[in-house]
Amino acid sequence: VIAGFQGVSYKKEVTTLGRGGSDTTAVAMAAALDAEFCEICSDVDGVYSADPRVVPAARHIGTLSYEETQEMAESGAKVLNAQAVEFAKEKGIAIYARATSGPLPGVDPSSDGTVVRKSPPRMPGTVVGVASEKDVLILDGDGPHSELLALLDERGVSGKQLHVYGDRTTLAVSRENLHNESQVREALREKLGTRVSLVDGLAAVSAVGAGINATYAKVRAGTDALTAIGASPSGVATSSFRITWMVPRARTEDAVRALHSRFIEAEQPLLP
Repeated sequence: VIAGFQGVSYKKEVTTLGRGGSDTTAVAMAAALDAEFCEICSDVDGVYSADPRVVPAARHIGTLSYEETQEMAESGAKVLNAQAVEFAKEKGIAIYARATSGPLPGVDPSSDGTVVRKSPPRMPGTVVGVASEKDVLILDGDGPHSELLALLDERGVSGKQLHVYGDRTTLAVSRENLHNESQVREALREKLGTRVSLVDGLAAVSAVGAGINATYAKVRAGTDALTAIGASPSGVATSSFRITWMVPRARTEDAVRALHSRFIEAEQPLLP
């Protein structure tokens, strides 16, 4: 039995590991013990295709790949910690997410929770989950990006979905990671003036799955579904495992339900 959520910095100072740090502790210990798998128990019996409180039709997911789980976590789903999953991936450790009050593992471990491992038995192109992040800012800059990024580093502002093209720079920033927001805004005004702005009132809604961007069909279908409910996206970003639409914050839950209905409820799962 050891304490979780704690670590040592490069200066040998005891520090915390951040949100979800206990997951990282568990996986690190599993690696140190040369274990084949790590069990992480919580108050839920695994990972679902969406937040069941928002989408009553959300489905339990039996198996997920490391990459899919990371994308779900980075997209706002309250699942396993993304850093812990990355560590497990590097060490080849399977993660079993189970309910603390659930039954002991049976013959089929995935029936008792969610297994995170390499290459789950699922056809590429299948959307496995929809996640959302409700409080997102878009930083829109004009001019050389190096000065802007240097200022953000000075202020400890971490972002994602960075896009630089010519003199235009855009960056999505989670408000929960924007410490001392008023000071950051003031620094941007002082050093960059009208060359940079922060667009508020947005949320990021994402569909996650391996191979979903092999064509643009999923991007088009998701955009159509959001437009149909009056939540037309103001921006779209993709990765190998994720499509993210920027929608009005007030329509976040409606957007999650629309995408879940379109990609998960309306489509039969494809089996290899």
